[in-house]
Amino acid sequence: MKRKSALAAAATAALALVLSACGGGGGGTTQPAQSASGAAAQPVANAALTEVFNPSTKKGGTLKAAHSADWDSLDPGDTYYGYSFNFGRFYWRTLTMYKPGPGPDGNTVIPDLAESLGEPSDEGKTWTYKIKPGLKYEDGTPIGAKDVAYAVARTFDKETFPHGPSYLNELLDWPKDFKGVYKTPDVDYKSAVEATDDTTVVFHLKKPFASMDYIVQMPMTAPVPKDKDTGAKYREKIISSGPYKFETNEIGKKFALVRNDQWDPATDPNRPALPDRIEVQLNVNADDLDNQLISGDIHLDIPGTGLQPAALGKVLPDPALKARTDNPTIPRLWYISVIPDNPPLDNVDCRKAVMYAADRVANQTAYGGEVAGGEIATNVMPPPIVGQEKFDTYPSEGNKGDTTKAKEALTACGQPNGFSTTMTFRADRPREKALAEAMEQALSKVGIKLTLKGFPASSYFSDYAGNTAYVKKNGIGLATHGWGSDWPDGYGFMQAIVDSRTIRDAGNYNLSVKSDKVDGLIDQASGELDTTARNKLWVDVDKAVMEDASLLPVVWAKALLLRGQGVTNVAYNEGQSMYDYIMLGVE
Repeated sequence: MKRKSALAAAATAALALVLSACGGGGGGTTQPAQSASGAAAQPVANAALTEVFNPSTKKGGTLKAAHSADWDSLDPGDTYYGYSFNFGRFYWRTLTMYKPGPGPDGNTVIPDLAESLGEPSDEGKTWTYKIKPGLKYEDGTPIGAKDVAYAVARTFDKETFPHGPSYLNELLDWPKDFKGVYKTPDVDYKSAVEATDDTTVVFHLKKPFASMDYIVQMPMTAPVPKDKDTGAKYREKIISSGPYKFETNEIGKKFALVRNDQWDPATDPNRPALPDRIEVQLNVNADDLDNQLISGDIHLDIPGTGLQPAALGKVLPDPALKARTDNPTIPRLWYISVIPDNPPLDNVDCRKAVMYAADRVANQTAYGGEVAGGEIATNVMPPPIVGQEKFDTYPSEGNKGDTTKAKEALTACGQPNGFSTTMTFRADRPREKALAEAMEQALSKVGIKLTLKGFPASSYFSDYAGNTAYVKKNGIGLATHGWGSDWPDGYGFMQAIVDSRTIRDAGNYNLSVKSDKVDGLIDQASGELDTTARNKLWVDVDKAVMEDASLLPVVWAKALLLRGQGVTNVAYNEGQSMYDYIMLGVE
């Protein structure tokens, strides 16, 4: 998922000093109780990670929010940012959704439009969902199964809707002559998705797939009435199925939501719908946005990925401000691909030498330390991923690297004096440059010499590190980058970065994992319908990747979030990887 940010070089150095003075994330996770008089809870750092901070059932008021950029699209079929998946639930409903609230339960999916989770059949190739009765759009017309099927089919057209996820395009058994509902309106797509009656949606997959309930919580299944669909212009006038509808929508500037009087809370126990009105300002300078959040001029930072470096320098040294922060580990891994395309890294022992020689503490420091950077990662899947297990295939004392083991591995691969290779990074991301420099210093201790090359982020995967011909021609051995989960199970995190069958000529995110063993385990895991067995298989995938030594984990990412003043019902939701927006109210 597209959630990426970078620290400015000067700010990184300043931040390191701040963090060393302030220690870790601060505070415990105890929920501060409201007083008998109903006064707001007193802020405590990390209070919203495991409990609802400042709980309230009070309705009314205006929730004021701001975004540091424009929305990719407000159309549920054409959006692919985490904040949009989160915020959009104010005005759309999907077949399933993440369970609202804090803690590990937020990683689980529950029914939303559907009466229950999906019913698999045909060994997981067919999934059936029954729609709840009594659902209506904002204009009072009923929501039916045909609207969900149509919504899924309209997103097939990636020329009209270039932003949204393509999972359903790839998984469903689409007709060969289907180009989308606008280009081929007469082609019947029921071989992929169909409404067999007014309340039943059936998905037909090409092969068994166990994580369907996670996929259908994405906005591709938010219903769209065919007679109100205006294609690419639908983003300007969206027909709401949720508790709020658009009052105004000035694309690129601002929009406002007000209550949808056709929404029936009896069909929707998961959305408290507390504010009367929600106002969103777009294209607000990121530093100004943080300042407004600190001062209380706005309640919510829409991107939800954490404070900018300038604000970190203000917030962390100030006990009152620091008490308003939460510092979760998010389902994102920053890592280094150890690419086996060129000798001597085509030898697994040479790759293991890199693993052992790396100084994990220095790598963590390059990313901003424990608070702003993340937790030292010892394997691929981050802790928020359902079923994750922590293990360490290449341990070292104090996480500072093991030069003895590294030298033994170099001898085993026929390079006792070390070797030379090139490491790439995104030049406009100072943390990645700092990481490359940390790796250069650590690996030099065992005779591995790195030549560092930076490239622009905009073409990093298309032209350089993700371009197989460029990698081979230029002897690229290491490449740093990162990945965030599209949904928090093994498939949603792992498949795109470790399945060798995803590798194409250019635009790759899997740069280095090319293992038949890994691919076979992926097939077993993705088709396993038993949750416990499936989770164990994804851990086996993780272990096989680490044994292959083709991916060097750096940190499981963290974000420093700031709770808005006067906001109620604040909880960090692990499924959304940010505050749970639909729970929020205002005092």
